[in-house]
Amino acid sequence: MNQASKDLFMKPENSRRTALKNIVVGTVALGASGALQSFASEKESVSDSLKGNINHAVCRWCFGDIDLDTLCIEAKKIGIKGIDLVGPADWPTLKKHGLYSSMCNGAEINLVDGFNDPQFHDTLVKNYSEMIPKVAEAGYKNLICFSGSRRGKDDETGWNNCVTGLKKIIGLAEKHNVVLVMELLNSKVDHKDYQCDHTEWGVELAKRLGSENFKLLYDIYHMQIDEGNVISTIKKYHPYIAHYHTAGVPGRHEIDESQELFYPAIMRAIKDTGFKDYVAQEFIPVQKNKIESLKTAVKICDV
Repeated sequence: MNQASKDLFMKPENSRRTALKNIVVGTVALGASGALQSFASEKESVSDSLKGNINHAVCRWCFGDIDLDTLCIEAKKIGIKGIDLVGPADWPTLKKHGLYSSMCNGAEINLVDGFNDPQFHDTLVKNYSEMIPKVAEAGYKNLICFSGSRRGKDDETGWNNCVTGLKKIIGLAEKHNVVLVMELLNSKVDHKDYQCDHTEWGVELAKRLGSENFKLLYDIYHMQIDEGNVISTIKKYHPYIAHYHTAGVPGRHEIDESQELFYPAIMRAIKDTGFKDYVAQEFIPVQKNKIESLKTAVKICDV
């Protein structure tokens, strides 16, 4: 995963899309910036205090001004087991620190040019055909994908196009025991015109594909914005969900009492479904001590 400036992350219309596009490999270490304060006080390990019911992860891009080695070290102290949204170039760093690549990326074109448009199928099939064996060889499982923007397509056209494109690689995913995970993103605030913007849309696509190697990434922040009813939706559709992301609503910041979602109840609902995979923190920290914010978020979600 690459690197972007703090200012870029703070703009909702740019945030994740711009980060995925513009972050460059090779983070400048924390140096003289204030970022050092984000972890300097976190010396003690808190992992022993976690309950063990949730596999905690964190999205790399949200802590982009902390170099990956440092993020891994601090994450392990907190009890985090996985780092989301990193590709092959960063896997050796994760392995060095004993952390798992809980949601691999690097095969997608971007968030807007996805499987719902045949003009991108050749590139996507090539990318995913190359990446799926790499994910398996590295010992990982989940590989992210996107529907792309509607660009005027109705639901039926989007489903049909996604099925056509994904069927060209789903057999390879099954062969290598890799799960293609399509993320649910909101189309109201952050990702205008994105097609897979409701859980039921993604579930219908999964049903049409009929493979255990295609599932959904349920982003709690995004789905609260576009459809709400988070706990009931998780209970109803959990068999189709392979992964979860968190963030506070509104603003995509810390998941504490400053926002409207009550994450302990949401996490209990996830736990009660028998979910054993990863829940990744994907909030953009606004507090000065970013690692302390991450530590707090993990504690909130540890049920």
